[in-house]
Amino acid sequence: MAGPAAAAGLADARAARVAGGADMSAAAADPAATVAAMAGAHAQIMSAAELSVALRMVGARAGDVRGAVWGERSLTKTFGPRGTVHLLPTAELGAWLGALSALPPIVERFPADVRLTPDQLDAVLAAVGTALAGTELTVDELDAAVGELTGPWAVEEVMPAFQTMWPRWRQAMGMAAHRGVLCFGAGRGRKVTYTNPDVKPAAADDALATVVGDYLWSYGPATPPQFAKWFGGTPAWGAEVFARLASAGSIEEVDFDGASAWVAAGDTAFEDTEPAGVRLLPYFDAYGVAGQPRDQLFPGRAAERALTRGQAGNRPILLVDGVVAGIWHLRRSGRRATVTVEAFRTLNRAHSAALEQQVARVAEILDLASELVLGEVEAGPHA
Repeated sequence: MAGPAAAAGLADARAARVAGGADMSAAAADPAATVAAMAGAHAQIMSAAELSVALRMVGARAGDVRGAVWGERSLTKTFGPRGTVHLLPTAELGAWLGALSALPPIVERFPADVRLTPDQLDAVLAAVGTALAGTELTVDELDAAVGELTGPWAVEEVMPAFQTMWPRWRQAMGMAAHRGVLCFGAGRGRKVTYTNPDVKPAAADDALATVVGDYLWSYGPATPPQFAKWFGGTPAWGAEVFARLASAGSIEEVDFDGASAWVAAGDTAFEDTEPAGVRLLPYFDAYGVAGQPRDQLFPGRAAERALTRGQAGNRPILLVDGVVAGIWHLRRSGRRATVTVEAFRTLNRAHSAALEQQVARVAEILDLASELVLGEVEAGPHA
């Protein structure tokens, strides 16, 4: 867990909570503190993660976030909530891994002759940890190392994936990450690498208290099903977790718009001021993915254009006063960026000026010159 210095940084960052579209422009202490306040940053698209974090800091650039991941190692890139790639604070990694390890078992989607037996799983996890200790390997190099340390059964190409077949052991990559023996390495050219963070998962109850508390601090009030969906569990599991934490006094129930919801214990004082300002948030930004209630965050046309089959994150979003009011797309050409913004309502003069500033800030983070174009976004999701 975080030491005194790191804890002070987290407190500074969390002074500008992201829940409800609150003041996301306030200075955070550093990239790790910012990611802690966000309860993790989705990093399937690393450039989007860099932008997501840097936008919440004053004067930060994408390189500052990369430096925190690959230089200082104050951030760890690994498999996080919902099995997706995330940046997580290294100082809190043990708690995250303990909570992720407490998720209910995934329903097996492979035939019995493809799955790993319990003994084989243990052998694979041990082999991964040994192979990656103190080094970084590409997935092909890790295939070879796991095969040598276990046996040919581990590298039999029997696992269907992306219209091809992968070695059997790879179905355990997510679990290896949650057990603290695998995370992403710095990369080798265009090739992804993996390494061993050598972090022991915290005890499940303590870990869940930490992660649920962080989630509720940033995105509450929220319900057990909302947390479970965000984290990757079932509604029944989420209800069990919340019941245990409520019994322990870690969370408390509140009335939220006439319905029952939960907040972190003692976190019942909320700002009287309404969210204000304009923000451009990238793909899979934490606020768009975790923010609730969905019908208020994505009202009217926003639900049609900014969501993909009800899922947030596939399109960058325009926030106006804390509510999704448009989508946007960035197209690079050399050192220039054209930012097309499709607003779902007419922007007043103040909002238009703030949008210009946000476009300039995005370009600054990416070290590009910028041009703003108002009009329909024709590019599809993930484009």
